[in-house]
Amino acid sequence: MIRNYFNIAWRNLVKNRKSSFINILGLAMGMAVFILIALWIWNVQTYDRYHRNHDRIGQIWQTQVFNGEAITGPAVPLPLENELKTNYGNHLEHVVMASWVGSHVLSHQDKHLSHSGIYMDTDGPRMLTLDIQSGSIDGLDAPNSIMLAESTAKAFFGDDDPIGQVMKIDQALDVQVTAVYKDLPYNTTFRDLKFIAPWSLYLSSESWFKRAATDWADNSFQCFVELSDDVSFERANAAVKDAKLKKVSPEEQTRFQAKLIIHPMNDWYLYSTWKNGKAVGGVIEYVNLFAIIGLFVLALACINFMNLSTARSERRAKEVGIRKTVGSPKRLLVAQFLSESTLIAIVSFAFSLLLVFIALPWFNEVTDTQLAIPWTNGIFWGAGLVFTVLTGLIAGSYPAFYLSSFNPLRVLKGTFKAGRLASLPRKMLVVVQFTISLALIIGTLIVFRQIQHTKNRPAGYNRERLVMVEMATPDFYGKFDVLQHALKEKNLIVEMAESSSPLTAVWSNSSGFEWQGKDPNLTTDFGVVKVTHDYGKTISWQLESGRDFSRDHSTDSAGFILNQAAVQFMGIDEPVGKTVRWGNRDYRIIGTVQDVVMSSPFQPVKPTVYLLDYENVNWMIFQLNPGLATTTTLAGMEEVFRKIIPNAPFAYQFADAEYASKFAIEERIGKAATLFAIFAIVISCLGVFGLASFVAEQRTKEIGIRKVVGASVFQLWRLLSTDFLILVLIACFVASPVAYYALDNWLQQYAYRTSIPWWIFGFAIAGALVLTLLVVSFQTFKAARLNPVDSLRDE
Repeated sequence: MIRNYFNIAWRNLVKNRKSSFINILGLAMGMAVFILIALWIWNVQTYDRYHRNHDRIGQIWQTQVFNGEAITGPAVPLPLENELKTNYGNHLEHVVMASWVGSHVLSHQDKHLSHSGIYMDTDGPRMLTLDIQSGSIDGLDAPNSIMLAESTAKAFFGDDDPIGQVMKIDQALDVQVTAVYKDLPYNTTFRDLKFIAPWSLYLSSESWFKRAATDWADNSFQCFVELSDDVSFERANAAVKDAKLKKVSPEEQTRFQAKLIIHPMNDWYLYSTWKNGKAVGGVIEYVNLFAIIGLFVLALACINFMNLSTARSERRAKEVGIRKTVGSPKRLLVAQFLSESTLIAIVSFAFSLLLVFIALPWFNEVTDTQLAIPWTNGIFWGAGLVFTVLTGLIAGSYPAFYLSSFNPLRVLKGTFKAGRLASLPRKMLVVVQFTISLALIIGTLIVFRQIQHTKNRPAGYNRERLVMVEMATPDFYGKFDVLQHALKEKNLIVEMAESSSPLTAVWSNSSGFEWQGKDPNLTTDFGVVKVTHDYGKTISWQLESGRDFSRDHSTDSAGFILNQAAVQFMGIDEPVGKTVRWGNRDYRIIGTVQDVVMSSPFQPVKPTVYLLDYENVNWMIFQLNPGLATTTTLAGMEEVFRKIIPNAPFAYQFADAEYASKFAIEERIGKAATLFAIFAIVISCLGVFGLASFVAEQRTKEIGIRKVVGASVFQLWRLLSTDFLILVLIACFVASPVAYYALDNWLQQYAYRTSIPWWIFGFAIAGALVLTLLVVSFQTFKAARLNPVDSLRDE
């Protein structure tokens, strides 16, 4: 019986080639979008699942009150390690202190390469369940050891055994290779971890760590923990939340109100946005958004199938009448029509896999993933089969019950007509289709407008031709004057300076600022950027009042330059000449500058102070000569660096490129949404094209009569097109308020956000109308130009 159903279904598929092609193409596109989104969601939902104990690993975050606002972050003080190990060992199996993952120069003999690495406690590799290829997972037990990723070991030693080889970290620390681990996958937080060195070695590398060992106010480190087997995150959080608060003075307890939180590894990627001490969002918002879009686009394809199937109801009416007359029950008719829709879904699924295969390279680039179709995964094929059958049943359900409900007596007597109301569900579905498509188009336009609006935000400095070089080894220090002389002599740069932070981040924050009129109960948190002379001249920042740092004023070593955010926050009128106390020292404000956007361009600029310091700097910043080609300049700079700093690679970053990377997530979302919107509008147009074709065919004789009595081609075109344009206009009026409400809510997350202008909706509506006219006109002009003799000869 089932075989007979599919045989009949195949014959109908072949017989109605045009409608079958539209159905298959539409369903294939809808299924392709759904599969792409499903692969992406699976990827982000399984982020960090590479580590076997991922459901028991967490990171210590702390919430503190600064500038009147609760701020949550992963930076914690060094003495927290001993406190957790000593007093909370019954809750925590592992407590692992670590540095921040950063770029370091690894050296072996004459080879010097930059790699991302971390310093970790000895339990770190075991907690992360690294896949050791050679050596021991306890390799960090040796104080001067290093564990390398396979790719790093290959880069330095080729096919030779790296175990026991001696290397240098940042030309300062001698280490010996004790283990090689398999490179971590792309969908893990530690994917860039190319080496791990011992925490004890890190603590011995800097003298200030001795002070930090007992300083509960110095939040310069991160801490990872693994819960004991029988301990939940709720229980562990309840236990450790006041671990820091108990160790600070009553005054600091009142001021900072520090609360510790164990952020589960399973939530690191999905929930990275915090508010009032709670994880409230992050990538999970895009997961929900894309899931809804995937369902909507698949629904569009199913709507096409329903519309075209019910539109051709009169052609199947006699078949239904005969089947019912010879005794076929309704359930068998329903089964017949569902088998047809399932067959179309199966064929569509095959084509959708081809579309996914073609789109995946582009999709991976847009979403920064490494997705692939899991051809050999049985779960994928099982899920694909269920997904295909469900799609076929959903798409075919309404047509099946609609067609099987025909009255056989009326059908066979020739008195059956679908009636005027029969087309109402189809029209409603067309409205739904275009409502979804228009909402996606409007949303895509607003996303790109928000990105462009933020890109056009005044950055407070000139990013053009600014190059940043991290001072990754001690070899950089004390070479400023030599480098400056050599680079200027070759006319490669205009200016250069040094700073404690790159231009696109603030690496240091501090409290303890006091000024006249400050609320004594207010706990402050200012960004602190230490710079050398000519920093302002190098980046071309904009002075608002006062002056820049100058070598002509020796007192500038005790001077501050404030950004406008700091001036506004402090509430100081005419700040130049006023005194600010920081720590045990008074600083005089010598100038103010426009806000320099160093962190997120979507958020307000943080109050920041700039001060002179030639010792605690980490970055060199160069303003390149605009008269030379960039490639020529960089080649010349590399030559100079190799001569003056031969033991470190010339690793540079463009300030404008680093700034542009801050828009990466929004741009990825925008590009992905564009792709989905295109698929949605194409699917909708395919449905309109199919319906227009059917309507034109159904009204062939009416068109012939009208032409005989003198109707023009234009009048006939207007007659056939008006209904579709009305449906699209209704969709426009439904989509516009829905899109406005959703987008206005989305924009609220950005402090610096664009408006939603009326022309966005006008543009989308005009585009939808024009596209509908083009699609409908192809069929209507074709029908209107038919010879009336051919359409009336059968009457």
